[in-house]
Amino acid sequence: MNTIADLTKHAKESMAKAVDATRREFSGIRSGKATTSLLDLVRVEAYGAEVPLNQVGMVSAPEARLLTVQPFDKSLAPAIEKAIRDSDLGLNPANQGGLIRVPIPALNEERRREMVKLVHKLAEEGRVAVRHARGETIHKIKKLDKISEDDKTRAEKDVQKMTDEHIKQIDQLIAAKEAEILEV
Repeated sequence: MNTIADLTKHAKESMAKAVDATRREFSGIRSGKATTSLLDLVRVEAYGAEVPLNQVGMVSAPEARLLTVQPFDKSLAPAIEKAIRDSDLGLNPANQGGLIRVPIPALNEERRREMVKLVHKLAEEGRVAVRHARGETIHKIKKLDKISEDDKTRAEKDVQKMTDEHIKQIDQLIAAKEAEILEV
């Protein structure tokens, strides 16, 4: 049997997962700086399967505007290069004797605006996931038997407070990422 405590705990976990997912999505959006997490979402065709780039090579950021990828298996260098080029990150890698250099070009104003729009779209998906967890939990709380209306109302207010906190966290992530993207 579900109790109010179980339901609110589950809602909190779901909301935290939504915030974490949004944070992960944001790390894959490029700003003007080189970060190794930029290539986290790139998948490489290797050994007959699509695998994350960090499983076939070591990514590092030796300079502010440069990423390097050191393939674990040199024969995969062309596949890694192709995967980075084909990703929608707008990067142009160059293979230099087994080391793949990925210069990070400065973003122009139009591209920055596109990135900010993408950040807002991803953030809205995170907010929707948080609100979905709230709606689902409140629905289950209303269906509970043998619990007073006062307890149900109190639980709904707690869930709403939790929702507001998680949405505020997403808003803080947006502000930070937007500032990072717009920084020249």
